[in-house]
Amino acid sequence: MDGIEVVDIAHAIELALAPVFLLSGIGVFLGVLTNRLARIVDRARKVEDSLREAASGDPDDARTQLAVAARRARLMNASITLGTVAALLVALVVALIFASTFVPINLAGPVALLFVLAMLALVGALVSFLLEVRVAIDALRIGQP
Repeated sequence: MDGIEVVDIAHAIELALAPVFLLSGIGVFLGVLTNRLARIVDRARKVEDSLREAASGDPDDARTQLAVAARRARLMNASITLGTVAALLVALVVALIFASTFVPINLAGPVALLFVLAMLALVGALVSFLLEVRVAIDALRIGQP
């Protein structure tokens, strides 16, 4: 640690801060996803309750709604998982960028690999989210009895 100057540490902090903004955005995205999942679960519970009550409506319709809710929940779970993986990988990128100041090892390769993996996980999360939105829209029956 003899050769490390405060300027070097400040530069490492600057480099490590850029991915932190990405991490913040992923965090907001995860908040949106968990809220959607909570609404899906709440709706499924409501439909299950109505299914238990014999006098309320069409049981086939309720089962269809539950199947759609289950599919949506699986897609949201996949999206949340991939988003969390992306956040973890970005956090590792930040740690490696900062650590590269203190260790005499070239960490450019691992940093680049982790960043690419983080972006792939984020793309997967976004695709899964898009699929869930599509399933939700396809299940809408606006104007139908």
